[in-house]
Parts: sequence; structure tokens; C-alpha cells
Amino acid sequence: MRLFLDLTKSGIVVFVLVSGLAGYFLSWPPYEPLNLAHLALSMAALYFFSAGSFAINQAQEWKQDSQMPRTAKRPIPSGRVSSFQAWFIGVVFVIFGCLCGLLVMPQGVEYPWVTILGLVTVIFYNVLYTLHWKKKLAFGAVPGAIPGAMPVVIGYAANTDRLINPELIYVFMLLFLWQMPHFWALAIRFKDDYKLGKFPVLPVAIGTEATLFHMGLYMFAYVALAIAAPWFIGVYWVYGLVVIPFAFKILYEFLRYYKAGGGQRWLPFFLWTNFSILVFLIAPVIDKWHRYFQAQGS
Repeated sequence: MRLFLDLTKSGIVVFVLVSGLAGYFLSWPPYEPLNLAHLALSMAALYFFSAGSFAINQAQEWKQDSQMPRTAKRPIPSGRVSSFQAWFIGVVFVIFGCLCGLLVMPQGVEYPWVTILGLVTVIFYNVLYTLHWKKKLAFGAVPGAIPGAMPVVIGYAANTDRLINPELIYVFMLLFLWQMPHFWALAIRFKDDYKLGKFPVLPVAIGTEATLFHMGLYMFAYVALAIAAPWFIGVYWVYGLVVIPFAFKILYEFLRYYKAGGGQRWLPFFLWTNFSILVFLIAPVIDKWHRYFQAQGS
């Protein structure tokens, strides 16, 4: 079981499911009784898409992984799983994701958006990002953040085909902007590993100091968007109580990390940034449902 969880990157999958749940409950009409079977199938589709995509990714990159100390113990480089087995699990899981996506089509919706968006995300991640952007572009993490931000869209699409609206754009952009500081902090920490794997990540290509500058640009944009939430999405007490203080906390942690030159303060910054995206995604959901139940009570 541990081998399977490592192959499918279960830690990241949990985050993907939390993001999907946030999108799902943002689009679910609060006045409708919650359909647990529909919710379970929607999350199953997201699970199979993400776990399958990660298994395929490990089959694609096992040679590079074997060159980097941080990833050399992964299932394929360590010889515990063959690349064929990883490909097989990955493809089968993506097919299961498509089937589950077809089963959660809302009534009156013309296209199976969960399945379509799931496949588009797999293509973006395993073809465009893994095979091209990551290997050739120093700024590959920027377009690579598109598939990373798609779980919330897929969860949202399980209940509606109204996918162009301020609410969904807001949570998508939160996930998109968050990923650059998150990934580049790791890239700075494991700069030597990425160099051994011949990945031209930003710290390898332009150096740590310049990478910190670019991280700052995305960090300030990320915090500004979180603070500007009322212009995109309905917020109430959770916003004022949690989101604003949290936004300034992660900005403070970044400034400390920046002053440390990307060295000693990387882990607190990395952890606080990861906590922040969970808070920023969950707060609008709590606000939406709280306002509904408050209206019902009055």
C-alpha cells in the first residue's frame, strides 16, 4: 500500500481533493439537499485523474528521478515498480476518471465537463508540462501552474456548466498564483538536485537572488488577490477574521525568507504558504454556506 501511495503521490492527491471539494461546495446550490453519491463520484473522478496522472508522470521521469538524491528512492528508480506497471496503473486510472466524470453530469448540462476538464488537465500536465515546459523553460512553472489550478475547476464543474464567472475565476487564480512561490521555494531548496536531473528550473537558470525577486512578484499578487476577495466572491465574517490576518502573516514570512537569502527561513515560509491556500479556498465556502443558513434562520 505504501508503494502504491508513493507511486500516485498520495500527499499531493489529498490536496487536490481538498481543492476539488472547495470548488464542489462553491457551485452546489445550498438550498438543494446534498447528494452524497454525487459528491463521492465527483471526488472519485478527481482522484483517478490526479493519481493516474502522477503515476504516468513517474513513468515519464524515472530516469531523471534516479539522478536526484531527493527522488532516487521513488518506486521506479528504486526498482520496486517497473515503468510499464506505472504506465498501466496511470492509464487505467485516467479511464476510470473519465467514467466517473460521465456519471456526474448535472441535469440540463450538454457536455460532461468533469471528464473533458480532467482529460485536458492530464494532457497539460503529462504532455505539455512534463515533456516540454519543465525540460526546456526556466519559467516552465508558470504555464505548468494551469493544470495545478484545475482541481477546483473540475470540482466546480460537477454541479454546473456556468464556468465563466467571478467566483470560479477568483479561486482558480488563487491556486495559479500560489504555485510559483510554492514551487520555486522547493526549487531553491533542492537546486543541486534539479541541476543533476538537468531541469532548468529558475534557480538553476538565473540564480537564487533573481528567483526570490520573481517569487516576490507572485507573492504580492497572491496576497493582493486574497485581500480583494469581496470584488470577486461573496465574503462575510470568515474573510475579515481569518483571510486578512493570514494574508499579512504569509507576506511577513516571505519577507523574512527573502532577507535570509532563500536559506534558513524556507521551511516556515513553505508551510505557511501551503496553509494559506487551504484557508483562502475554504473561507469562501464557509461564508457562502453560513450566509445561506443565516438567511434560513431569519
